[in-house]
Amino acid sequence: MIKKILFLALVLMAILVSGCGESKKILNVSYDPTRELYAVYNKKFKAYMNDGEIVLTQSHGGSGKQAQAVIDGLEADVVTLALAYDVMKIEKAGLINAGWQKNFPTNSSPYTSTIVFLVRNGNPKNISDWQDLTRDDIEIVMPNPKTSGAAQWGYLAAWEVANRNFNGDENKVREYMKKLFENVVALDSGARGSTISFVNQKIGDVLISWENEALLSVQENPDEYEIITPSLSILAEPSVAVVDKVVDKKGTRKLATEYLKYLYSYEGQEIAAQNFYRPRNEKLLEKYNYIFKPLNLFTIDEAFGGWQNAHDEHFADGATFDQIYYN
Repeated sequence: MIKKILFLALVLMAILVSGCGESKKILNVSYDPTRELYAVYNKKFKAYMNDGEIVLTQSHGGSGKQAQAVIDGLEADVVTLALAYDVMKIEKAGLINAGWQKNFPTNSSPYTSTIVFLVRNGNPKNISDWQDLTRDDIEIVMPNPKTSGAAQWGYLAAWEVANRNFNGDENKVREYMKKLFENVVALDSGARGSTISFVNQKIGDVLISWENEALLSVQENPDEYEIITPSLSILAEPSVAVVDKVVDKKGTRKLATEYLKYLYSYEGQEIAAQNFYRPRNEKLLEKYNYIFKPLNLFTIDEAFGGWQNAHDEHFADGATFDQIYYN
């Protein structure tokens, strides 16, 4: 009888131990335009890990909405979002540990992008720079800064350019931004939705867009669209993080960490470049210099003192964007 009890105890212990092992299923909650990037990346990562049992799933949408979904219970093992503030929101909700930007190189931003203008072939409205976006004959398509990371980067780029052009006169900057948003004829929830409005539904004269999204549109429709690179824009740094509370609950920390680390490998960086994201790897950036032209960029830290300040001043409820757009 004692032997039988001991045997059953050992079997139960074995089951419990096996149940505490690393899971091989992870969810990457990402933003709109990364669909194509991670479709390729996931296949390469599984081959790299040489493990057919790994299951990688994706969720895409406007970056702000995706962050809120994670806070509300969507169990992401990793997030690959459009901006650091969206990860910071998840951190504040207690799901990501403090110091996450130090867990991976380059402040946990494995690739970069910027904001450009996508116009119809031949540039029929002769749009050349930010000042043209407030003309009476221009119709703009862009995402909503309340839900989209691309829109926040675009808003901040426009604000800082106007700030420099008007020598810091905030009243004139606000007038410029108000006129720009009066010209917006489609304000979608995410960047991909805005691309669909502009490209598929033929709405508007110009799309304020991620560089990677604009390059993809030109690749798919080379005779219909072209890119206008403004004289000054913002360095956009999408952020990645392991969602600590989820991976510890599910037993996926090791796999989730490897998944994000691989973004910094040569192969991961090349996948990013081939999907029109600017790689951090300088050799690859040089290799793809026929795609990625030199740009005049400023950073969010230089212009706004970081994401917390930018959010509080411009995107919090009742802040500058609400004042400009709704009043």
